[in-house]
Order: sequence, then structure tokens, then C-alpha cells
Amino acid sequence: MEISQLPLNSLRAFEASARHLSFTRAGLELRVTQTAISHQVKALEEVLGVTLFKRLPRGLTLTDEAHALLPVLSDAFRRMSATLSQFEEGNFREILTVGVVGTFAIGWLLPRLNAFKEQNPHLDLRLKTNNNRSDILVDGLDFFIRFGDGAWHGTEAIHLMDAPLSPVCAPALGERLLTPADLAKVELLRSYRIDEWPLWCRAAGIAPPNLRGWMFDSSLTLVEAAARGVGVALVPVAMFLQEIEEGRIVQPFDIVAHTGSYWLTRLKSRPETGSMKAFRRWLLAEVESG
Repeated sequence: MEISQLPLNSLRAFEASARHLSFTRAGLELRVTQTAISHQVKALEEVLGVTLFKRLPRGLTLTDEAHALLPVLSDAFRRMSATLSQFEEGNFREILTVGVVGTFAIGWLLPRLNAFKEQNPHLDLRLKTNNNRSDILVDGLDFFIRFGDGAWHGTEAIHLMDAPLSPVCAPALGERLLTPADLAKVELLRSYRIDEWPLWCRAAGIAPPNLRGWMFDSSLTLVEAAARGVGVALVPVAMFLQEIEEGRIVQPFDIVAHTGSYWLTRLKSRPETGSMKAFRRWLLAEVESG
């Protein structure tokens, strides 16, 4: 089928409906009625000769055909939007969209971004912070700086730095922690990665704790809770040196556990643009210089 035969409005209606799983929310995004969205999707289904949605009493689900079509359209519309947004006030500017796990953004990247801006004044850098669970394609990212083991399907991963974990807590609580065994007497704050505390305890030579209670999806909120005296957090200490220097938190033990590293990642299927190459060179040089 020729692309010229496909109605653009119907493709846009489908893409928005598939993301929201709702004709109503798609209509609000595209500023048309729910009925108009439904008609446009129906027209696309007739042109393609397939069913794209299963209509349910409380929403929509995607068919296999829709699952195949959605990422392609989302990427195409994102690229068009990104390119058009570069033409502002008669000037053309390169745009680079980088997803960054929040801990790395606050603890390492942001203090260095002025240097990148000075070296690359023609680039508009757009940061999207997250809790390490973003999707490069769906979220329209050129790069994603994330934490893990570097093994993500279809992704090129460049190692940036290790991020060993160690306990931190409020100074008053730290005075009570003389040995790692004392952690059994206090509240241990945990992330959604259930293996972290057991790994650290093995490194410290103590029995793994019976974890329960407080759980957080970000090291930033973990440290904030620890600073307020809620308990002891296990975090990548190198990302929180400023908080330690300011005396908001202390690191009671030098023992660390290695559970992953920070990586610069991109889709293998997507060629690097000039702006991507500039950011990669700058970032790796900054990491190398410490």
C-alpha cells in the first residue's frame, strides 16, 4: 500500500488513541470530538482492512496489528515534531532529547551542563528525568542515561561509571550505628530492587535483613527520607557527596555493594545525529576527567 493512500488525520487519531487507550482522551489531545476520533480510526481500519482496537465497556485494547503499527507511527510523529520545532523565529536549532535517571541528573549531570552549553551553543538540550523505567522509543529519547548491567535488548550501552551502594542516614541516627550489626535495630529504607540490602549485608558479613515497611522508587526520595531521620537508605553514595558535605546525611560504614553502573544508551536501530555525537563526546570526556 502506498503511503499517499493513508489519511494523515486517521493515522494521528489512531496513534493518540493507542497511547491513551481512549478515544475521549485522544480527542482532548487533538482538540476534536470523541466521535471524530472514532470515525477517523474506523476509516483507517477500512483502508488497512484490519481491526486496530477491541472496544471494551471501559476502554480499548490494542490488537496485534495495532501493536505493530503504534511504535512506527509514534516514532514518525515524534521525528516530525522534533524537526518542525527546530524552526523557531526563523532560526534552525538542533534539538537533543536525553532521558536521565533522576539520581544521576541531580548528583552528577546538572552541575556540568553549563560547560556543555558553552561548547555547543547551537544545541537545545531537553532533559527528561525518570526512575530508570523509561522507554527510549515511546518517550522519544535520543539517549537514555540509566542504571543497570548494560544489557538491554536492541540497545547500545556505553559504560559511564560504577555506582556502588552504601548506607546513609541522618547524623543523629548515624551516631547509634557502631557496627553493621546495629542496622538490625533501625528502619531500613528500600527501593523496588529487592536484592540491594541482601547484597550489601553479605558484603558486610551480616545476616540479610527481614525487609518490610518503607519503599521508594527513587534514590532522591530515599535520601530525603533518610536525612529526615526516617531510617537508613542504601544509595549510590557518589551521587550524594554534596548532601554529605553539607552534613545532612552521613555514611556510617565504608562497605559498599556493587549492583550496577550508569550507562549511556541509545537504540541500535537509530543512527547517531550530529547533536548526539557532540553530546556523547562531551559526556565521555567529562567522565574521563572525573
